[in-house]
Amino acid sequence: QVQLVESGGGLVQAGDSLRLSCAASQRTFSAYVIGWFRQAPGKEREFLAAISWSGGLTHYADSVKGRFTVSRDNARNTAYLQMNRLEREDTAVYYCAADGRKPPDVQGPLAPSYWGQGTQVTVSS
Repeated sequence: QVQLVESGGGLVQAGDSLRLSCAASQRTFSAYVIGWFRQAPGKEREFLAAISWSGGLTHYADSVKGRFTVSRDNARNTAYLQMNRLEREDTAVYYCAADGRKPPDVQGPLAPSYWGQGTQVTVSS
């Protein structure tokens, strides 16, 4: 079982940047595709980005492409989501998730086995 813990959320102003972290409890972290999602009040959970085992493949939702960057450091069992030029519409709880799919296809819809507890991001205008 993989435990995921997100951190790095907070209150920022529009135009600011934040970097979220997703720390995993297991050394097998490198065997999982990591996805980032968010859920705003009253809305469904939204896929944002995914990264393959080695980090060589990434995939983004159109809504964040060009503003958000996903990365990972397998030596630290940690994934990251760099968020730039934040907008009020980015206000949500952000989650990371681990999908043990093989091969590590980042294009298809993720079906994560493990989820973090989420971290709140609030963007004020």
